Amino acid sequence: MRLKGGQDLADMVRRKVCAQDRRLTAEMVRRSFMKSLVLRILVLGLVTGMAPAAAYPQPDDELGARTMIMALENIWNNAERGGDAAALNLILDDAMVYIDEDGSLLTKTQFLEHVKQTGPQLQTLVTDTMSVHVYGAMALVAGTYRVTGVARGKAFRREGRFIDTWVRKNGTWLCVAAQATSGALGDVK
Repeated sequence: MRLKGGQDLADMVRRKVCAQDRRLTAEMVRRSFMKSLVLRILVLGLVTGMAPAAAYPQPDDELGARTMIMALENIWNNAERGGDAAALNLILDDAMVYIDEDGSLLTKTQFLEHVKQTGPQLQTLVTDTMSVHVYGAMALVAGTYRVTGVARGKAFRREGRFIDTWVRKNGTWLCVAAQATSGALGDVK
């Protein structure tokens, strides 16, 4: 079939399809190049240590870590007050070290035994202030506490400061070091 001006319809369609194919081919080459470029940039960034921003903890991750660690600190208080060494065993790292109020250094096993013996003597164990500072997969908790109870038939009341060091291992926060210091208190920031 011939159109005005002597053009063949089939020839015209062929030219339009070829032009479209060239545009599609150019677009596909451009997309392929962009994908290749992005992949090269990512690989280069990983090799040189410049990881994408998504690899760093975002503010929501830090807030979630703070919330989790505060909950773990509360679990610690309840378990210690009740002499529940089994609950504490779940949140303390096997290599955990504890410096007690009297300055003695305890391993995890020694600390858990201490909790079994002294826990039933405690009437209250309250954290008054607590500040959590998250540093990636590590966090420090500083705060003040009050303890009341009965030991050897006599009532006692102690207050002091504490600092706990938490590390995230395989997605789980575990306490690796802790220290309690009894004495005068001030504000903890």
